[in-house]
Amino acid sequence: QVTIVESGGGFVQTGSSLKLSCQISGIRLEYYSVAWFRQASGKEREGISCISWNHSNRVYRLVRGRAVISKDDAKSTAYLQISGLKPEDTAMYYCATDAQASCQDYDGFELLPRDYNFWGQGTQVTVSS
Repeated sequence: QVTIVESGGGFVQTGSSLKLSCQISGIRLEYYSVAWFRQASGKEREGISCISWNHSNRVYRLVRGRAVISKDDAKSTAYLQISGLKPEDTAMYYCATDAQASCQDYDGFELLPRDYNFWGQGTQVTVSS
């Protein structure tokens, strides 16, 4: 059974930084890609970033230039560090993984929620102005 638990969210001021964590159990993370998504109130879930199973690809679709994705296979944990937070970054942030999902570094690659079957409950990030 795959279990994902996100943490690290909070209420922060504009310009702050946060490091979100994603503890994944039930799989060998070294064989899986991991992605981060976010969903603001009343909006669709959208892809932020993904990292390929072998760490060779790190793709950013949102918050470009302000986010760094990583994973520690030994700790079975993935991370998303976001700096320069803005009020429009306010959302629930989710971590996801799936054996069939890939993370490809080319312009046409789409980071889509439907490609992932395993999700955490999310961690809320609220940025005040």
